[in-house]
Amino acid sequence: MNVLVTGVAGFIGCETARQLLDAGHTVIGVDNLNDYYDVALKRARLARLEGRAGYSQELFCLSDAPRLQALFTTHKPDHVVHLAAQAGVRYSLTHPEAYITSNLVAFGNMLECCRHNPVAHLVYASSSSVYGSNGRQPFSVSHGVDHPVSLYAATKKANELMAHSYSHLYQLPTTGLRFFTVYGPWGRPDMAPMIFCRKILAGEPIEVFNHGQHRRDFTFIDDIVDGIMRVLGVPPRPNPDWDALAADPATSSAPYRVFNIGCEQPVHLLEFIGLLEQRLGREARKIMLPMQPGDVPDTYADVSALREATGYAPRTGIVAGVERFVDWYLDFYGAEASRS
Repeated sequence: MNVLVTGVAGFIGCETARQLLDAGHTVIGVDNLNDYYDVALKRARLARLEGRAGYSQELFCLSDAPRLQALFTTHKPDHVVHLAAQAGVRYSLTHPEAYITSNLVAFGNMLECCRHNPVAHLVYASSSSVYGSNGRQPFSVSHGVDHPVSLYAATKKANELMAHSYSHLYQLPTTGLRFFTVYGPWGRPDMAPMIFCRKILAGEPIEVFNHGQHRRDFTFIDDIVDGIMRVLGVPPRPNPDWDALAADPATSSAPYRVFNIGCEQPVHLLEFIGLLEQRLGREARKIMLPMQPGDVPDTYADVSALREATGYAPRTGIVAGVERFVDWYLDFYGAEASRS
């Protein structure tokens, strides 16, 4: 395959590109290297790809429609893994304009390019955040997701709707992947695992929202990328049994699918912090706080649809995953981090 990977300097994007290259595919990576978090970390990720056979890279914003079309004309990707987005629930409370541009305008440009070029499959990042106020657990792709509680979640829900319209109108095969709390080596510094590690090692207090009582379906990066790789080679087909009078939102009479990618093992936040403390050999100073706006109490993925379609099965448990993450953190940030 000749695969366009957007957000290639990101946590999931870089690892996806690496595994595609390992499997012998050609990869065109795109990123805009914005400063939402440490650009040096993004450049360090890119350094793991640059110079590899079959890899090429362009740096620009996907909101630039002519530039994106020029990329399609030059490189002619036949598969697209669209992971570029403005991430973060809390940031969306204060910077909504970034989500409109990066998550809506850019995604619309991507759909147009896929429509006008021979793309066999568009796989794009959605999020577990779309479940919002849904109280039924585990979260199933057959549940309704009509009550997002953050603009970030609303843009991801909008991406699913936009993709469906292109699948319906133009027969573009699209698959949306709802990721559940991704963690692991090379992770994002704006997410709890990295924040907690840094502050525990520095002896600084950590803020524990909802008094640590909420649960998250922490999913190790290797399992996330395994799901992406499995899905990419299986473009969706119209569901011949789809019934408009009893509509399943995860499938369609168009070539459209939505899947959860999670671990199916929700973990209490305090348990996760305890595993970090154990591996770091330090006790965290905790400031217990109420739940933040835009947050949800629990996430719990039902991955049965993905398992049935692709054979997906998460393999990395929380203990092994935290150990691998902490070991990478100490290695990457060096002796200074371990002596803090």
